[in-house]
Amino acid sequence: MSSSILVVGSVALDTVETPFAKVEEVLGGAASYFSTAASLYSPVNLVAVVGTDFPQEYLEFFRRRAINLAGLQVRQGRTFRWFGRYHLDMNVRDTLDTQLGVYADFHAVIPPEYRDSSLLFLANIQPGLQQEVLDAMPRVRLSVLDSMDLWINTARPQLTEVMKRVDIMLMSEEELRLYTGCSSVVAGARQLFNLGLKYVIVKQGSYGALLFGQDGSYFSAPAYPLEEVVDPTGAGDAFAGGLLGYLSTVEPGPDGHYRFEDLKRAVVHGNILGSFVCEDFSIRRLQQLTLADVAARYQTLVACSHFDPNWLPSHSSETSTAG
Repeated sequence: MSSSILVVGSVALDTVETPFAKVEEVLGGAASYFSTAASLYSPVNLVAVVGTDFPQEYLEFFRRRAINLAGLQVRQGRTFRWFGRYHLDMNVRDTLDTQLGVYADFHAVIPPEYRDSSLLFLANIQPGLQQEVLDAMPRVRLSVLDSMDLWINTARPQLTEVMKRVDIMLMSEEELRLYTGCSSVVAGARQLFNLGLKYVIVKQGSYGALLFGQDGSYFSAPAYPLEEVVDPTGAGDAFAGGLLGYLSTVEPGPDGHYRFEDLKRAVVHGNILGSFVCEDFSIRRLQQLTLADVAARYQTLVACSHFDPNWLPSHSSETSTAG
């Protein structure tokens, strides 16, 4: 049993430089990372735009991965390009160049065959475009929103309106503090629930992710420890792909909502897919990935993060502490 997933976002050609290596014009963009990760679990319906210069090999790869391209516009002009350079601390990067190309005038067109998609990921695009997608998909079962500091700083009112209409918000710690003005992640998440969100997921990069529920429920998902990070580009989008990919294989409850235990497992899947992305440039590591690889890493995380829940302080230790 699986449900189809709709993603609206960018497909790009990236040039990425780290202190150790550099690649030029490889497949990038939020929708590319998300679709490659999520298609491990279920079919993905892609909505994006590329130029006539977009390499045919990447289109063929998408088709092999059960990624529906009916919503991929191919327009005369150049594909969106991004050039970034990472510091020795891979959590820090500089954007050296952005060329929007045909992406500058992008408006999502949802093909009729996509209208029955159960799960929706609104990748990091202009909030006005995200509003258009929500208008076109009123019956989606679960909607997940991603954004960035640019839209918080330049389009906050529009972003807020989008947040009021979705179920789950994905944010980094820095973005959460920027939007809410709260130094505490817990207080910031609580503030977001005033908008009507059901869940808030705070991405912490190499430290994992935090899941907050509107009812006060909470879960801390560990990160998979990597010996070497080659390129963290797209890790957050692959996280979303693992999250929604897993949920696409789960039957929601009688009320149409997912159980918190399912959300917890989904966040772990997200961390796992994000960890795989970091092991190579672009989507190269994801291309080789199987669900058996995901399952093995899942079991490792269970083993390294489980602890005995039955501990209680003894009477003697209480006495000695009191003395």
